[in-house]
Amino acid sequence: MASEADEESGGPGPAEQAAPEAVDPRIAAAIAAAEAAGPAEGVSVRIDSWIWAVRLAKTRSVGAAACKGGHVQVNGVRVKPAHTVRIGDEVRVRQEGWERIVVVKRLIRKRVGAPVAAQCYIDNSPPPPPRQPFAAPAGIRDRGTGRPTKRDRRDMERLRGLMEGGKPRPSGR
Repeated sequence: MASEADEESGGPGPAEQAAPEAVDPRIAAAIAAAEAAGPAEGVSVRIDSWIWAVRLAKTRSVGAAACKGGHVQVNGVRVKPAHTVRIGDEVRVRQEGWERIVVVKRLIRKRVGAPVAAQCYIDNSPPPPPRQPFAAPAGIRDRGTGRPTKRDRRDMERLRGLMEGGKPRPSGR
């Protein structure tokens, strides 16, 4: 039953309010710890430190090297490792053949767990490219099959490109 004050204000009572989205208590505690470890209001965070803290780079020095190599952009501009990042900035990090595009939601300085780190940014990245299946190198023989015959050796050399037009390449002797 709503009180008279709630009826006058027209707002729902405490029991009628929508429940906030359920968050794992461990994640909520980690988020609180990350916010406590974060910078004070008005204080900025270095880009190399932030991409390390939210797990976009394995180490801070790798993050700094990515910045120096031109692999990190903030709002479309290549930045140095000491560049400051703010909430709402779009950060692009090029890694291993694909580009991560994230928007900063929360500033943190210390590295946190993956579930907490994922809540510090909005990921707008395209899906990563499909992985190529690993192909065995040509000419590798199964263990225990013995010494290759002359025919096997010639087949392996042909696969490796050591023979030109069916004739063996001249050796240095």
